[in-house]
Amino acid sequence: MKITEDYSTDNHEVIEVSKAKYVGDYAVRIFFSDGFNRLVDFKPFLEKSVHPQIQGYMDEEKFKTFKIVDGNLNWNDYELIFSIEDLYDGIL
Repeated sequence: MKITEDYSTDNHEVIEVSKAKYVGDYAVRIFFSDGFNRLVDFKPFLEKSVHPQIQGYMDEEKFKTFKIVDGNLNWNDYELIFSIEDLYDGIL
């Protein structure tokens, strides 16, 4: 017996970051491809981190250099990146 699955009816929307705006004090308003948006406060994450590379983003000018790459919020060529799910849920 051959078992097959038909995925042609699956309608899973891939959610991506479509726009991001720096608000201030390490907070970023993130707009997603499904129309949802969330204000994400990165400051607690940065302050708790003991990793020197991540601590470098406590420099606000460096933090503000994020870009949207392949639908995700990205700092310095993947030096700092978060999962879409975590950004969407506001959990860092």
